[in-house]
Amino acid sequence: MSQETNRLLMEVERNRRNINHEIINPGIKELTLDGLEPVLRLVANARARYLKTWFELGDNAQDRSPTSEEFTELTRLRTEYEELVKAAQAMETAIQRGYLDVKHTTR
Repeated sequence: MSQETNRLLMEVERNRRNINHEIINPGIKELTLDGLEPVLRLVANARARYLKTWFELGDNAQDRSPTSEEFTELTRLRTEYEELVKAAQAMETAIQRGYLDVKHTTR
């Protein structure tokens, strides 16, 4: 790759970071570890509901397949959990790429 192409790609990355920061950051309150706790708990609670339901299905199975209603509920819980995980991953990416300002505090 030529030096000129490398410079162009670096400039594109800088512009992408600036544009994303300009658009995303104002809509999100200043991030702190304490401020992130509610959304992290949201993901953990969704994971807990999903896994609890799955284990309950196993406990109640008694050599039968889950009913369609049980599968529907498990699917709903999985979808909820996966969507919240994707949101958490999007937040992590936004922080890593500098799209969101993070207030560093010491505990």
